Amino acid sequence: MEIAIVGSGRVATALAILWQAAEHSVVAASGSERTERRVREHLPETEFLPSEETAARGEVVVIGVPDDAIADVCGTISGSLHEGQTVLHLSGSVSLDALAPARGAGAATLSLHPLQTFPSVEAGVEHMPGAPVAITSEDQHATDTGMRLAEDAGGKPFVLADDVKPLYHAAAVFTSNFMVTVLSAARELLDTAGVPDAVEVMTPLANATLHNAFASDPISVLTGPAVRGDVGTVQRNLNALRDRAPQFLVPYAVLSETALSLVQRFGRETPNEDAVREVLARWR
Repeated sequence: MEIAIVGSGRVATALAILWQAAEHSVVAASGSERTERRVREHLPETEFLPSEETAARGEVVVIGVPDDAIADVCGTISGSLHEGQTVLHLSGSVSLDALAPARGAGAATLSLHPLQTFPSVEAGVEHMPGAPVAITSEDQHATDTGMRLAEDAGGKPFVLADDVKPLYHAAAVFTSNFMVTVLSAARELLDTAGVPDAVEVMTPLANATLHNAFASDPISVLTGPAVRGDVGTVQRNLNALRDRAPQFLVPYAVLSETALSLVQRFGRETPNEDAVREVLARWR
């Protein structure tokens, strides 16, 4: 397939490299000056053109811009689109409605979202093999195109309904972004407590916890003072955060309440639950 990339960000560029390796042709790319440098480095044989001209070149047109810009970019290039093309975006949360101008021009539309992290182009290329890829479309032809592109990038595609995309993406945020946020908070707290080599100290616990969470039902292995009903420990933690790291008071209280709610919904007994919740409520 001849593929055009409108807005060659990290994800789009990594995918383009993999598609080229699978013998697709990345015929054109567009974007900012920073994007042009990225394309020159990673896709040296690809022409860098204005967005409208780029869109006209592709059998498949990939919109690889930030989520909130997808609809505007699609509207900008819609005059260059025509029947027989397929236009896709790479967002896990944005509806296909953002591609309505492309659909109005006669193009097929879909979204393709790798459920993987892309901190850099190189890391994205490394992480893509075996990654799940959500495919959302309105017809079988577009679905087949998305499935092929996902597989040719090394991914494992699955079909995702358009109306549940924000819920799916929220799950991805919990899985990746919030995990990094929580680990970063833990590292800062260990540093504040004067623990040497915080990363080295926390790594065994983090690795064991992640292993346990995937080896069995995560709720069955969930521990901690709130779940155990250790009211005094919860209070001491909160007092310490108040005095030394107040920026983490609310996150601690919210996550503790979330843990209590999870185990309760799954039928686990939570001793002293009312007392723990009462302590946590004072800090919300």
